[in-house]
Amino acid sequence: MKILVVNCGSSSLKFQLIDAVTEEVSAKGLCERIGIDGSRIVYAPKGGEKTKTEISMPTHTEAIRVVLDTLTNRETGVVKDLKEIGAVGHRVVHGGEKFSSSTIITEEVIKAIEECNDLAPLHNPANLIGIDACKEILPETPMVAVFDTAFHQTMPEEAYIYGLPYEYYKKYKVRRYGFHGTSHSYVSKKAAEIMGKPYEDLKIIVCHLGNGASVSAVKNGKSVDTSMGLTPLEGLIMGTRSGDIDPAIFEFLAKKENLNIEQIMDVLNKKSGVLGISEKTSDFLDLELACLDKKEYALRTMKIFAYRVVKYIGAYAAAMNGVDAICFTAGLGENNKYVRKDICEYLGYLGIELDDDLNSKRGESLIVSTKESKTRVLVIPTNEELAIARETYALLKK
Repeated sequence: MKILVVNCGSSSLKFQLIDAVTEEVSAKGLCERIGIDGSRIVYAPKGGEKTKTEISMPTHTEAIRVVLDTLTNRETGVVKDLKEIGAVGHRVVHGGEKFSSSTIITEEVIKAIEECNDLAPLHNPANLIGIDACKEILPETPMVAVFDTAFHQTMPEEAYIYGLPYEYYKKYKVRRYGFHGTSHSYVSKKAAEIMGKPYEDLKIIVCHLGNGASVSAVKNGKSVDTSMGLTPLEGLIMGTRSGDIDPAIFEFLAKKENLNIEQIMDVLNKKSGVLGISEKTSDFLDLELACLDKKEYALRTMKIFAYRVVKYIGAYAAAMNGVDAICFTAGLGENNKYVRKDICEYLGYLGIELDDDLNSKRGESLIVSTKESKTRVLVIPTNEELAIARETYALLKK
């Protein structure tokens, strides 16, 4: 069975076509600038050349049509007929408390996702647009929703309840939800596989470090805590997001800068994080290069970022009463050996020793700590699309 994995943003659509049995990627691509002038599709079939084609995509429905036309193209396509696509797996950011696992999409499920729109106003509506577009063009093809929040629904109450009046939880479900769950699940399971130990016997901390960043504590195969909260704004310093701050800063800045709540939230989401601290860039690669040139702003920013990661690692080691493995994943976590080293140098109390040669490798899953290291350190490239395909296939087999 071939599964089309769709990750829909407000003006973009990422896709991969994956064989559910062999797990080979037949093709992948990205539709950009949907609904905007200059929209285009970037497409890469297995064994073929990557192409970029400008084509009008006024809505996501047209974008899905373009994707399907591209996949069935006589010259560069990878399927002869749309009937070869056995299912569509959709990434959905927020499932609230309603969804603790992936689910086959029905009208009732769509309504439940819509009810979570207030919790993820930038993401869920876009995810629903992708679902609607696929339903319109592939009405007979089964579809599955895979939720970023689902993996973290195993958190105990003490981890997800905020220090607010409890009535806000009862009335509005204001609580910690956590995100990047598909990635945290995939990476923690892969770590157990690499270590050759039962997943249910391990205490694992996963550091998903990229433009969006989060840390999770996975104990005995279940998420027991995670850094992101009601929204993806809480937790680590990120590309443009502030992460944890004193809530009183809202009022302080509102008075000093004459800002309303919408403007404050815009600052916290789009002008803060490493962009705000560095005053230069939100791109971690730019910062890495600037660090190599000993630029003070870059060194300062990366030191602050690494320190925040260290604090969460320490907190989660305490929460689980120990840790067997620390995993680094996502763009920065997978590719920046300096950040990994800076973080691990704080963790001598966990008996961590990095192997510099192994830590310098890129693009593969491996243990980068020495054999003498009491706590294993792993680098594992995340693969959320494969995880979504697996979830989709597993549900349909049932």
